Amino acid sequence: MSAMLETPELPAVFDGVKLAAVAAVLYVIVRCLNLKSPTAPPELIYQDSALARFLLKSCPLLTKEYIPPLIWGKSGHIQTALYGKMGRVRSPHPYGLRKYLTMPDGATATFDLFEPQSEHCIGEDVTMVICPGIANHSEKQYIRTFVDYAQKNGYRCAVLNHLGALPNIELTSPRMFTYGCTWEFGAMVNSIKKTYPQTQLVVVGFSLGGNIVCKYLGESQANQERVLCCVSVCQGYSALRAQETFMQWDQCRRFYNFLMADNMKKIILSHR
Repeated sequence: MSAMLETPELPAVFDGVKLAAVAAVLYVIVRCLNLKSPTAPPELIYQDSALARFLLKSCPLLTKEYIPPLIWGKSGHIQTALYGKMGRVRSPHPYGLRKYLTMPDGATATFDLFEPQSEHCIGEDVTMVICPGIANHSEKQYIRTFVDYAQKNGYRCAVLNHLGALPNIELTSPRMFTYGCTWEFGAMVNSIKKTYPQTQLVVVGFSLGGNIVCKYLGESQANQERVLCCVSVCQGYSALRAQETFMQWDQCRRFYNFLMADNMKKIILSHR
């Protein structure tokens, strides 16, 4: 009799468990997607100068509030995964010529050259010399998108292919790219200067490439000749301090560390 009296209460208990599970899933989704985080304009840190005032006037987007895509736009992890693996809906495929440079130690450096598709707004010959991120090259989707936009605005683009990163280019010396070597980037810049004596340069580096281009410009004052400006995008500053950060689980940092290390291992093993 006691068991029979308790039976009607079981569905209510089960519904409570389901409701709690749904609530837990919704909570995790809200936290993972950062749906409750407020949007705000970026914090700008700069020295007051004529160039800074010109950039702020020419690029009002820098002072506007970022409006992310609905639902998934506030999650950096999802944005990274979607754009890194899928790219844009219609990712451009700019056409360029691959150039080969023989380095003093026998290594073969390569870069891809893309000519402008329109006249530059100031009527000058301007070349963007671009250094991609770690283990990247000119065939990556974010580089193709950037080059396509630059071409349409009158810029010539030269994109370095990190030594050993391209799967169809064999190494001709017992080394590949490293985090601080500027030899290949310097060889590409010198080639551009020699081929286009009248061109002026805009130096662009992404992530690891930002470290390389800044180091290159600081190594010698001669490296700064004909350089209009340098743009470093998402650059890391201290590899030793970042190493400690990458071993943490917070914000999935250790997972990203695993992915980057696994990618480096694949490149190294492909050339063994």
